[in-house]
Amino acid sequence: MIQSIVHIALVVRDYDEAIEFYTKKLNFELVEDIYQPEQNKRWVVVSPPGSVGTTILLAKASKPEQEAFIGNQSGGRVFLFLNTDDFWRDYNDMKSKGIEFEREPKEQSYGIVAVFKDLYGNLWDLLQLNVDHPIAQRIK
Repeated sequence: MIQSIVHIALVVRDYDEAIEFYTKKLNFELVEDIYQPEQNKRWVVVSPPGSVGTTILLAKASKPEQEAFIGNQSGGRVFLFLNTDDFWRDYNDMKSKGIEFEREPKEQSYGIVAVFKDLYGNLWDLLQLNVDHPIAQRIK
């Protein structure tokens, strides 16, 4: 059996400001931006550069109960984990573009990691896994 997680929904306030942040500040690729008139919404998908795995569906909040979760989708915990092939290149690029880091880089047993905030305040790990890490073996 082969299965995979294709999209993770990320609740956003506005499609265009989210696209701007993810494509200009994090260098993600805009995979899809399709207007769905029957639902009066857009299907917006972004992906890290060079990624062939899971993508992020930017889902605009459409109800007050959804708006409450913008920027706090995981109750204050790190929500998403962005692995890179060059931690310091991406860390320095993100810093130069004004990305706010909640926790500075630290060497861990699994690799290098720093915690940053997206435009709404969701916490992300920027990490470079050690080459012998089980996940690193799966994504090379």
